[in-house]
Amino acid sequence: MEADIFKALADPNRRAMLERLASGELTGSALGEGFAISQPAMSQHIAVLRGAGLIRERREGRSVHYAVNPDGMAPLHDWLSRYQAFWPERLGRLKDFLKEMDQ
Repeated sequence: MEADIFKALADPNRRAMLERLASGELTGSALGEGFAISQPAMSQHIAVLRGAGLIRERREGRSVHYAVNPDGMAPLHDWLSRYQAFWPERLGRLKDFLKEMDQ
């Protein structure tokens, strides 16, 4: 599952789409606005994000609405949290190094 998430996020268009959806649900056409890619390419990107569990869709008549799937983000959060302990130590060392440079 984690591999699917990282593969999905490897593409800058898909990251941008996910970022756009972070502010709220959008229709497929609204989500595609401003991207310099074809409709079939847009559909493929959406399919990859859905397949990775990062977004969900809701159909309303002819419209399809997309939103971030918070449950799909959980594996990514869990993976990142394993490495969270490294940052305070590294930032502390950077802070000490910068103080030494200042003196």
